[in-house]
Amino acid sequence: MSVSAVTIERANLRPTWAEVSLPTLRQNFRTVRDHVAPAATVCAVVKAHAYGHGAVECARALEREGAKWFGVTSTDEGLALRDGGIAGNILLMTGFWRGDEELVIENELTPAVWQREHIERLERAAERLRKDAVRVHLKVDTGMARLGACIEELPPLLGMLRVAQHVRIEGIFSHLASAEAVDSPQVDEQLARFDRAVGMAKQNGLAPAYLHIANTSAIATRPKAWRNFVRPGIALYGYQLPSVQGGKSFDLPVRPVLSWKTRIFSLRNVGASQAIGYSGAYVTPGPARIAALPVGYADGLSRRLSSRGRVIVGDQYAPIVGNVSMDITLVDVTGIPGAEIGTEVIILGQSEHCSITAADHARLAGTIPYEILCNISKRVPRRYLE
Repeated sequence: MSVSAVTIERANLRPTWAEVSLPTLRQNFRTVRDHVAPAATVCAVVKAHAYGHGAVECARALEREGAKWFGVTSTDEGLALRDGGIAGNILLMTGFWRGDEELVIENELTPAVWQREHIERLERAAERLRKDAVRVHLKVDTGMARLGACIEELPPLLGMLRVAQHVRIEGIFSHLASAEAVDSPQVDEQLARFDRAVGMAKQNGLAPAYLHIANTSAIATRPKAWRNFVRPGIALYGYQLPSVQGGKSFDLPVRPVLSWKTRIFSLRNVGASQAIGYSGAYVTPGPARIAALPVGYADGLSRRLSSRGRVIVGDQYAPIVGNVSMDITLVDVTGIPGAEIGTEVIILGQSEHCSITAADHARLAGTIPYEILCNISKRVPRRYLE
């Protein structure tokens, strides 16, 4: 693989970096696309810095692979994609903030709407900008109680959309709260409410082109939830929450896109009963060789991995010892041949015989892979492998 020149010089100043495999990202996209074809269009979710992978670079790779839709959180994320040359449709999944409406229209972003104010602001901005049509997706709260219009709030909103001069409803969508729980009655209840909302729109003479409620878990487990548009997020980056029904697992054959690496920058031999790191949280049971790594919780390595996690050194596992600190983590490389200053260390990724994933970190840290990936800070340079 070739490596882009972006950030490599910075990475050499502090040898901690992440590698993002664009071919793997594209393969994951194809896996999802083929899984739902021809029933549904795929909206590639690249919000939150593409789950820590780099939104613009990932969106560019996905657009070259044929992605036509991209999902982001807010106006600023949409503008970053436009500034990065993304020409496809960009869905603002949590709508827009007051005052953003002209930016939304000028940059042809597609906002979620669920309040009268959203529609009114877009109508006035379209008048000022002399724009004939502003496409929107109506967000419906089907049971998550977070964002969106409740069923009872839909009649006046649908009436406004029916008579709006400039705002055009292009889609209706919602979000599942428990899609990974395949047998959950909540999923069926949410799908029923969603169908009711779609029926109400049709009764008002509205015919949205796109209907969507399925996230990664629903893509894997609930074909009936696909409608004609799906929103994979974590699956694009090689992960998914486990989904099981009657002892049978449901998953998509996707692979992790991101590897996280560093290098040993200091080594020391210590004796038995030596307290290691802050608070002396680890005491060596015997003589040990301890390597210091230039990575810590400021880079996104969870402090919950203190004396619990491990890394890969020379195709062997090396345990983290003591507390993960802000900038430095200590690992025990006793008995690992070739562990020297400058030796490459894998934090996330795989060697010939060893593997550590974001899901492994999540289990130890009591969280989910999403948080592990999103928490890799921007001080960790990304290298894009092509």
